[in-house]
Amino acid sequence: MKELVRYLLQNMYLDFQGEIAIDTVRKMLREDPSREAKQVLDRLVKDGGADDLLLALADVLKDHIRTGINEDVVKEQIIGYAES
Repeated sequence: MKELVRYLLQNMYLDFQGEIAIDTVRKMLREDPSREAKQVLDRLVKDGGADDLLLALADVLKDHIRTGINEDVVKEQIIGYAES
């Protein structure tokens, strides 16, 4: 049983439903004057959309399935994406 559980955890993947446009992200971050918010928007404009962000985020969040995915973990990973 342990081997099966370990296998399933290692091969689980995350996906996000729907698409998210840069205009939608701008609306969400409009009230956020932080450096991180600006960095994320700059990166999304550079990348031409949010598709790369969603792919990268799903990939790195997989590592947190065992310990939990919460708002702080997601924020940390988005900031890491924007800084890369």
